[in-house]
Amino acid sequence: MDNNIVWHRATVTRERREKLNQHKSVVLWFTGLSGSGKSTLAHALEEQLHQREGRTYVFDGDNVRHGLCGDLGFSAEDRKENIRRIGEMAKLFVEAGVIALTAFISPFSDDRKNVRKLFDDDDFIEVYCHCSIEECERRDVKGLYKRARAGEISDFTGISSPYEVPENPEISIDTENNTLEVCVEQLLDILVERRILQQKIENSEESLSVAH
Repeated sequence: MDNNIVWHRATVTRERREKLNQHKSVVLWFTGLSGSGKSTLAHALEEQLHQREGRTYVFDGDNVRHGLCGDLGFSAEDRKENIRRIGEMAKLFVEAGVIALTAFISPFSDDRKNVRKLFDDDDFIEVYCHCSIEECERRDVKGLYKRARAGEISDFTGISSPYEVPENPEISIDTENNTLEVCVEQLLDILVERRILQQKIENSEESLSVAH
């Protein structure tokens, strides 16, 4: 790094932002196969947090590739850079006092470990969305598995590229056998246990009936 580049310390600190928001900031790193429910679960949790006036933002795997990571492909090297960029961005959001939710396959263990190193232990919650590849293929919302099986997509996780299951995630969510409501409740519980939230949100009147 250039020695002329110096980190500027702002007077408005993370602690002051958290006090204003009335909750602590953290990153929830959703990982799992395509179709395992990462994005659906992240957005459903965000809806619940937003209803209690939480400051949140979801980094969706497809969305960031329209801009921030639009220059990257799906090779192992590009996947690594994709995750590195998101990790650095999520770190800034945590400093901003925001609950950041990232929904990425992030298939490689080393890449997830490198992101984890950016954060203090209490600031990073790895959420493994556990769902069998058979169920993910059955859902195949975007038709990607079908195309991968036909050889139209190379380096597709679970088919022609490996997915390395997290060894010790903070929480493993069974998105294959549990309802979306149950999965969200489990995540709210861990946020309360870690004192990110002061108390669990009451059951919302708004439905969480989005299929995952």
